[in-house]
Order: sequence, then C-alpha cells, then structure tokens
Amino acid sequence: MYLLKESLVFPPVEYADEQGLLAVGGDLSVERLELAYQNGIFPWYAEGEPILWWSPNPRMVLFPNQLKVSKSMQQLFKKGKFEVSVNQNFDQVIKHCAAIPRKGQQDTWITSEMIEAYKKLHEKGLAYSVETWENKKLVGGLYGVLLEDQKVFCGESMFAHVSNASKYAFIWWVKELEQKGFRLIDCQVYTSHLASLGAEEISREEFWSFLAYKGV
Repeated sequence: MYLLKESLVFPPVEYADEQGLLAVGGDLSVERLELAYQNGIFPWYAEGEPILWWSPNPRMVLFPNQLKVSKSMQQLFKKGKFEVSVNQNFDQVIKHCAAIPRKGQQDTWITSEMIEAYKKLHEKGLAYSVETWENKKLVGGLYGVLLEDQKVFCGESMFAHVSNASKYAFIWWVKELEQKGFRLIDCQVYTSHLASLGAEEISREEFWSFLAYKGV
C-alpha cells in the first residue's frame, strides 16, 4: 500500500492489492480528486478512517449502448412519471445519498469531508447531479464526476425516496450522455442492480484505455 504525502501524485494503478486498495492518506482537494479520476482512482472510506484510494480489478462499467431498460421502466418513461433535471440541487442530492441506509453498511462512506469536497468539484464544473422530481418534490437522483475529454462519467451514488426514482434518473442520464458521445459509465464495483441495467465487468487495463482517450 502506498502512503500519499503532500505531493500531488498517485502510484501506478497496478500497485493496488487484490481488493483494489491502492493508497492511503493525502487530501480531498479538487486537484487531487481530478487527478485521481483521470487515472481510474476514487476515494472510499468511513468516517474516522484515513482516506483510502481504490482502483479495483475488474471494473464495473456500462457501455451506453448496452443499457437495459425493463418494460416496466419503459412504461414509466412513456407516462412521464418524473421530471428530470441536471445540476439543479447538487447539495441536496449528495446529502440524500449519504443519508440512505445501505444493506450491509452501518455507516455511510459519504462522509462530511467527502460532501464538502464534491461540492467544490461541482462548483468547478467537474461533479454533476441528476435529479428526479415528483409534484415539485425531489424524490431521487444521482451524482458523479464528468470527464469531458475522455467522454467518461464516473457514477458515485444514487438515492430514491420513491420507487424507481433513482433508476429513472440513471436511465435518463445514460441516454443523455450517449447522445453527447460519451463512451463509458464507470460504475466502480459489481452489484446485481447495476448488472440488471446492462453493466458488466472489464479489466482494469481495458478501463484505463478509455481514460487515456483524448477525442474531440
């Protein structure tokens, strides 16, 4: 495991252990977070722990053209079940994501320090939120980091206070990104929920090849 110091640098991702843990320490400055995401690295740790940096192998991703939309979700879109917006309430989206109970987790990994850090990323135009609304009320959404040059969106977390609200936001956003020429949605690690939406695991090397892309 690599111990980060003040210098703005990460070790090669190949140095990560079997669980994907690459480094510990450092800070959550905008500059360090931007460098991390550009190299396929993300922070994930609990309140009271040192900052842990990860680059798992394999990597869970979604190719936008592989998105699976169930018949029930198709019906919700036909009915216009929710209104969707982008970057209209980042603060509330990330706070709701932090507050949602997660199966098998006692505490949230979206610490107060993480919230403040990603709010700064949002202010810099690097972190995005997608909101779903029902009767003018925020009922679901997601947030993540947008790598415009690489045409990659790194999803971080979702929440729903109404059934299907987060899934609706995710499907809508993937379709929007596909229209904008985005090549990949980073989902980080495997979950059955993501797999049901068409996400799959690829090698860390293949994932990194997408980050190395500098298109127009």
